[in-house]
Amino acid sequence: MIQLKDILYKVTINAVVGSTSVAINDMYFDSRQVSNGDVFVAIKGSTVDGHQFIDAVIEQGAIAIVCEVLPSHLVDGVTYIEVEDANVALAYMASNFFGNPSENLRLVGVTGTNGKTTIASLLYQLFKNAGYKVGLLSTVKIMVDTTEYKATHTTPDSLTINSYLKLMNDAGVEFCFMEVSSHGIHQKRTDGLHFEGGIFTNLSHDHLDYHDTFAEYRDVKKRFFDNLPKTAFALVNIDDKNGLIMLQNTKAKTYTYALKTYADYKAQVLENEFSGLLLKLNDVELWTKLIGDFNAYNITAIYGVAELLGLEKVEILRLISELESVSGRFQYLISEEKITAIVDYAHTPDALKNVLETINSIRTNNEQLITVVGCGGDRDTSKRPKMGHIASALSTKVIFTSDNPRSEVPETIIEAIEKGVEPQNFKKTMSIVDRKQAIKTACQLASPKDIILIAGKGHETYQEIKGERFDFDDFKTVQEFLKQLQK
Repeated sequence: MIQLKDILYKVTINAVVGSTSVAINDMYFDSRQVSNGDVFVAIKGSTVDGHQFIDAVIEQGAIAIVCEVLPSHLVDGVTYIEVEDANVALAYMASNFFGNPSENLRLVGVTGTNGKTTIASLLYQLFKNAGYKVGLLSTVKIMVDTTEYKATHTTPDSLTINSYLKLMNDAGVEFCFMEVSSHGIHQKRTDGLHFEGGIFTNLSHDHLDYHDTFAEYRDVKKRFFDNLPKTAFALVNIDDKNGLIMLQNTKAKTYTYALKTYADYKAQVLENEFSGLLLKLNDVELWTKLIGDFNAYNITAIYGVAELLGLEKVEILRLISELESVSGRFQYLISEEKITAIVDYAHTPDALKNVLETINSIRTNNEQLITVVGCGGDRDTSKRPKMGHIASALSTKVIFTSDNPRSEVPETIIEAIEKGVEPQNFKKTMSIVDRKQAIKTACQLASPKDIILIAGKGHETYQEIKGERFDFDDFKTVQEFLKQLQK
């Protein structure tokens, strides 16, 4: 049985009251899960402070408390560990508790505003097709080789991360690709993990409901690269002005990728069609089924990572040509009526602009581009008018609708989006609160060869309204309505 002292390795401790030579059953930061013989880590959250549950967990049988502030009343027989930062302590303790599983994997983290899910998922697919046992920690799903688990957060908590990494160890997984969100970095969830590499995609307007300023958001991302060991690699997109900032203090070996700038991995788009992309990458031509400049960046990053992890160049090119698009990321179908429907997760102004510009660069302008888009509730409100401006400027018609309104009134969110529409574009827009009805209307407005973009939710199979989740899948919904048109 593991002892408390065994899981405190690398934890910065201010004070200890009691013995650390005690056997422990499990460890938790959720007070409701604590029972006899467990360790409780008191985390100061954004809404709830774990310190207020210390008395309760001791009654439930906790034998050790890890906290930033020692309680005034100390119970005999309970060990108290006062730490500098409970989030960091939790991260290292979780790694130690599960046997430091990241050290037995070739773990690569992907961070940035857009492209994290696509790059991590495609790297999983590529290395799986190359014959390796591979792990994936992403927004869409968690994969332990071929076993799939449901994802709840972009970057799960430290205990969950390490429990999955331990499962990967047990399954003989060699490579793992992981999305690293700004929330995850800020809450120190990735501390204590051993990364072999890190990728920076780009930085644009997002999560300013959580981070007070764009500079803070950028600096949180940078912290991930600051913490990489000298044995790791850092691969950054230097077409983004923040790319080189990420490398400023890193000890890792640095590499760059770009479409517009000289870089270690440089790509040029030769052909861009709905059937795929023809790229020139470091003077070699390659074809991929993925579409658009944003995917040209993703493919360039994937090529770089695969080479840095030791795959042969010719093999990488073959594997890239076989890659299939990720669920909810420029996922499209063409109906019998020759109407193209595209579902994409684009929920930031930059991502929406990228997708619309990609579609406009491919279409002939003889077709309509009908966009269905909304914004999530209880999230960064400042991006709403920007989304309205971009959607109305770059589409033939726009239907503003609900995304995940959460606790907000959907009509209020839509009104904020509409404020970004310029007068000359008013006539292009309409608002339909019910998302299903909005998608149905888009299908009814479409003629053969027209293009429908449904943006914002991508892979999500639910809508969150007033604290409840209702089944809702954009791709299945548009598929059904387009089939009805055929009858």
